[in-house]
Amino acid sequence: MSSRDLILARVRRALADVPRDDTPYDQAFERGYLREHGDRSVEQTVELLAENLADYRAQVHRSDADGLAATIAGLLAERGSTSVVVPTGLDPEWLAATAVTRVPDRLAGTPDELDRVDSVVTACAVAIAETGTIVLDGGPDQGRRRITLVPDHHICVVRVPAQVVSSVPQGLERLDPARPLTWISGPSATSDIELDRVEGVHGPRTLEVVLVSGE
Repeated sequence: MSSRDLILARVRRALADVPRDDTPYDQAFERGYLREHGDRSVEQTVELLAENLADYRAQVHRSDADGLAATIAGLLAERGSTSVVVPTGLDPEWLAATAVTRVPDRLAGTPDELDRVDSVVTACAVAIAETGTIVLDGGPDQGRRRITLVPDHHICVVRVPAQVVSSVPQGLERLDPARPLTWISGPSATSDIELDRVEGVHGPRTLEVVLVSGE
């Protein structure tokens, strides 16, 4: 018997005396969670997102739709990037102001190839203000999960206010649990036994978030 068979057998035994008409699990307990903490305007929610992103050591930038390409080009130039990974569905206008080498997000790409790329530019699925969290769901303008975990520099564009929600429950309502969700709260970081912070261990060392209005 495999471990899987053993676990499933234990589950069946545990449920053997449960009536078939018993209250469904998702209705068995009261879950009166707050959908939002406080009463904020749309502008205040966006400001809270920016504040919490910065608190997690992400670098936050503001732009409008017309200035987005120049903003991204400036961030790549400041970083000294000569190559950038591009999701297949990313708006080409976002990179129209830069001449860096575009590396397509392709299935055959290897981790070594991605490690040689300087930056990655993506959109996002949703941004959660109360936790300063950006969620990617592998959409066409975000690409495969690995392209946002291997390069050391990630530029993520958040459309405001359309993609900004206040709370995790509100964010979950917009997400498909069957998709590959990546939850990002600041650049990748960990601490050693003496609590010395080390960034870039499990993902990008630098996260730059562009809050773009008018998109």
